[in-house]
Amino acid sequence: MAVNTERRISLVVPCFNEEPILPLFHKEAAKILDSLAAGEEPVMGEIIFVDDGSRDNSCRVMQEMAASDSRVHYISFSRNFGKEAAMLAGLRKAAGDYIVLLDADLQHPPSLIPEMLEAIKTGEYDCVGTLRTRKGDAPVRTFFARHFYKLMSKLANIEIIDGAGDFRLMTRQYVEACLSLCERNRFSKGIFSWVGFRTKWIKYENVERTAGITKWSFWGLFLYSLDGLTAFSTKLLGLASLLGIILFLVSIGIIIFIIAYRLITLNTPNPWTPDGWSSTASIILFCSGIQLFTIGILGQYLAKAYTETKQRPHYLIREEK
Repeated sequence: MAVNTERRISLVVPCFNEEPILPLFHKEAAKILDSLAAGEEPVMGEIIFVDDGSRDNSCRVMQEMAASDSRVHYISFSRNFGKEAAMLAGLRKAAGDYIVLLDADLQHPPSLIPEMLEAIKTGEYDCVGTLRTRKGDAPVRTFFARHFYKLMSKLANIEIIDGAGDFRLMTRQYVEACLSLCERNRFSKGIFSWVGFRTKWIKYENVERTAGITKWSFWGLFLYSLDGLTAFSTKLLGLASLLGIILFLVSIGIIIFIIAYRLITLNTPNPWTPDGWSSTASIILFCSGIQLFTIGILGQYLAKAYTETKQRPHYLIREEK
C-alpha cells in the first residue's frame, strides 16, 4: 500500500480594507503555489484570507477568488477585531504541514516562500522568520521601533529581534504550540518568541506598498507596543515601586535639609517664606504625575486581568468558506 507523502502549505493572510491589492496578491501567491506544486517534491498549497471587518469590498473580492480558485478560502469577521484576532483565526483554520503568515500588501514578498520552505525542509529549524531593513521608514518611527525592541528585551523574559515581523513560515508543531496559548490579550511577536523552538532568520529589503495605505498609525503602534510590554513583563510593576522608594528617600532628604536650614538660620529672616506657593505647586504637580503614572501601570495589568476573566471569544465569524 502506497504511503501518501505529499506535503501541504497554507498561506494565512490577514486583511483589513485591502480591496485594491487583493487581486495582485492572489496573482503573486498563485505563481508561488504553482511552482511548489510542480517541483520535484510537490507541495500543495492553499490561501486563507481573513477579512477583519473590512469596510470596503474586500470580502466580495475574496468570494470571487474562492469561486475561481479552489485553493482560496476565506473567513469574514462580524466586525473589526484587530490583526491579532485575524492571525489567530487563520492559524486555526490552516490545514497545512507548513504555515506561512504574511500580509496582503506585498510588503511581505511571496517570492521568499520557496527559500523559506527549503530552509525548513532540512528539519534543522521549526520556524523561518524574516528581518526587514528599515529603509524608507520615517526616522522617528525607526528610532522608537529600535528602542522598543531594546526595552522589550530588557523588561520581558523573551527576546524579540529588531526588524522581526509577522512574516514567517512555521511547522505544524510550532503553530500548535502558539495556538496552545489561549490568552485574550495576544501579542504574537512575544508568543512566537516565548514558545521557543529553533528559528532561522532571513533578511530582505523593505518593500513599498503596491496599493492602498497602511493601517498602522504611530499612536496605534504605540498602544500595540504597550500591550506587548504588559503581556510579557511584570517588571513595570517593579518600576512603579522603585519610583515610590526613590521619591520617599528624596522627600526624607528634603525634610532633613529644611530642618537643618531652619536651625542654622533660626534668627535670620527667611526670604522663601513670602513666595512659597510656586515651589509648593510644582512639588504637588510632580508627585501627582508620578502617582498617576504608577496608577496607570497598575490599571494596565488590572484591565488585562479583567479582560481575561470575561472569557469573551477572540472574534466572531460572519461568513466562512
